[in-house]
Amino acid sequence: MTQQPAAVELRGIGKRFPGVIANHDVDLSIRPGTVHALIGENGAGKSTLMKILYGVQKPDDGTIVINGGEIELKSPTDAIEAGVGMVFQHFMLADNLTVLENMVLGAEKLHGIGDDARAEIRRISDRFGFDLDPDVLVERLGVAARQRLEIAKVLYRGARIIILDEPTAVLVPQEVDALFDNLRELRDAGNSVLFISHKLDEVLAIADDITVMRRGTTVGTADPKSATKRQLAELMVGSELPSPETAESTVTDVVQLTLDDVTLTDEFGRNLLSDISLKIRRGEVLGIAGVEGNGQSELVETIMGMRIPSSGRITLGETDVTHWHTRKLRESGIGYIPEDRHRHGLLLDSPLWENRMLGHQTQPPNAKGPWINRSGARKDTSRIVADYDVRAPGIDTPARALSGGNQQKLIVGREMSGDPVLLIASHPTRGVDVGAQAAIWGHIKRARKEGLAVLLISADLDELIGLSDTIQVVLRGRFVGTFEPSAVTPQDLGAAMTGGEAA
Repeated sequence: MTQQPAAVELRGIGKRFPGVIANHDVDLSIRPGTVHALIGENGAGKSTLMKILYGVQKPDDGTIVINGGEIELKSPTDAIEAGVGMVFQHFMLADNLTVLENMVLGAEKLHGIGDDARAEIRRISDRFGFDLDPDVLVERLGVAARQRLEIAKVLYRGARIIILDEPTAVLVPQEVDALFDNLRELRDAGNSVLFISHKLDEVLAIADDITVMRRGTTVGTADPKSATKRQLAELMVGSELPSPETAESTVTDVVQLTLDDVTLTDEFGRNLLSDISLKIRRGEVLGIAGVEGNGQSELVETIMGMRIPSSGRITLGETDVTHWHTRKLRESGIGYIPEDRHRHGLLLDSPLWENRMLGHQTQPPNAKGPWINRSGARKDTSRIVADYDVRAPGIDTPARALSGGNQQKLIVGREMSGDPVLLIASHPTRGVDVGAQAAIWGHIKRARKEGLAVLLISADLDELIGLSDTIQVVLRGRFVGTFEPSAVTPQDLGAAMTGGEAA
């Protein structure tokens, strides 16, 4: 019996950018009808490799073989024609269009835009358990349904090889289980899935094969039936898997941030936040759990002065700051790690030393009186790079050239500088590898021990349980449950986050 060729075979792939070797001698083979996990640190070269396989970038060396035939991919169009589809971590959907309209956009020639397209969407949805209604507006879909739509989009275009980039980053445990059911359906129908993730327990749960990358190349493969999380972590970063667990309580009696019955209303009179009350004391981490889109972003933006509450009161220490603007809040000692580092945390084309000043440009060492202190900013950037292990050629390197984990460590270093009294940390370890994750957890734990008050928003429920002193669950803009981390499981939180039982 003739052996079926690999769905994808990458041989000796290399890719160089000015001053950086992103990939070298990468070998990867994906069997037909399997879920193949690709794991590695930030900066290991996974993203570059995926862009090569999806035709976004062209390799400098090596060959790409799909279903036994060597192929040159010059664009995503070439990849789609070869049966390769990709679902990016940040969804590419138009909220003001329906499921059907999003599905056919750019692919109108396949099944038209009417009954044939609707029938094909229903066929895909029914076949793989996606539960998609063609006529529902995307703005009404939750995160998990949006992800199913993105997967359905690539299937609609004929993909048999599907690349998923960090697909569980924004899902609660129950939604992860449902996604894995979908992936098993895809696999059993003969599709091949390339699953990129930092969550090693999930990799072990869903993968048929595992490939590990480190420093731009593939360093080994693992069998999920026999491999452990510790072994995978050691292959990835050369060290044991970190744990977010905090040893002892450092909570003091000094209240640093208070919200009293804060309500935020949009321009249509709808409540985005309803009667939010909380207290965070020095030395305390208050965790916020919730499915994305339930008010976490609005809560952060209200505390940071980007939005003005419709009613209620915000107090920093003993000062009413309800109507303060963002700059004044920053100068009063609030550090801020935003959920989207590219949009809100960095100037990607600016050097690291300019990014060190971002949000702190009126304060030493970045300023002397009304003037920018260039030398002070450069010197302190060098300190942050050293203290926070930001791996970069130098402080004149543009932020764009750093891996996601190193970009995040720069932001954490910047926001921890200047002795803040309160840290707003929104998804501080999203999309970073276990090495950078351990470093960021360590910095938060140390600052907490020294008396920093921390508001932690995270989709990583293990992170919330490990770092927090108390966890609040937010649903549709309201707090619906308070949990003690020592007595709660991710499944308990997931139930409360999706409207199940809450404490």
